[in-house]
Amino acid sequence: MTRYADIPKPVRAGIVVVSSDTGTPQRIIVLQFNPDTLERSIAPQSAGDGGDAGGGGTGSGDRNEALRLKGPAQETWKFTAEIDATDQLEIAAPDGIHPQLATLEMLVQPTTAQLRAASRLSQKGTIEISPIEMPLTLFTLGSKRVMPVRLTELSVNESAFDVGLNPIRASLGIGMKILTVSDLPAGHRGADLYMAHLAQKERLAAAARAGSLGALGLGGTDLVTGRG
Repeated sequence: MTRYADIPKPVRAGIVVVSSDTGTPQRIIVLQFNPDTLERSIAPQSAGDGGDAGGGGTGSGDRNEALRLKGPAQETWKFTAEIDATDQLEIAAPDGIHPQLATLEMLVQPTTAQLRAASRLSQKGTIEISPIEMPLTLFTLGSKRVMPVRLTELSVNESAFDVGLNPIRASLGIGMKILTVSDLPAGHRGADLYMAHLAQKERLAAAARAGSLGALGLGGTDLVTGRG
């Protein structure tokens, strides 16, 4: 008979907010349920994405740039996260899931202290006020995918409430952009974390089993001669 202690505890996806200066975690958000599906979009930064180079073809840009990349691919992720207080009846929730929702919403909001500081600078006659910088945000989906991100979308669908009208169940549509060395200044901690993420991807690609030309119906000279 299998003992419950023998069952591996599932790893949770989550978000870690860290200091850009020290790398110290400031807040760890563990998703209550792992996403059922994940939509990823990867767009290469091609150097030759210009206008038609002429010659009657349908290609675009400089032909000498067709195989060149300007930088890392731009990658976006979308998934749905579920929060359900009724699944944790043993934990008191006088505010429902307000705290969990507020924690996620503050990832895309400046704090009151930051807004007051900007207001004081404005009242002092400061001509140019720098945009408020948010802490570095990491998304983790297992040990092989830890990457710096910027949240680009957060939609909330609250579907149940307690007697005090506190939400107790909600689904959240979360969209994020992977931050690369093209998005962050040189020496930024997030740039180093992206490089580590890319190196992990390279190691996984190297571990993939290589195919053969025979499986494609090609011989050893077909690629050289261009004949089938």
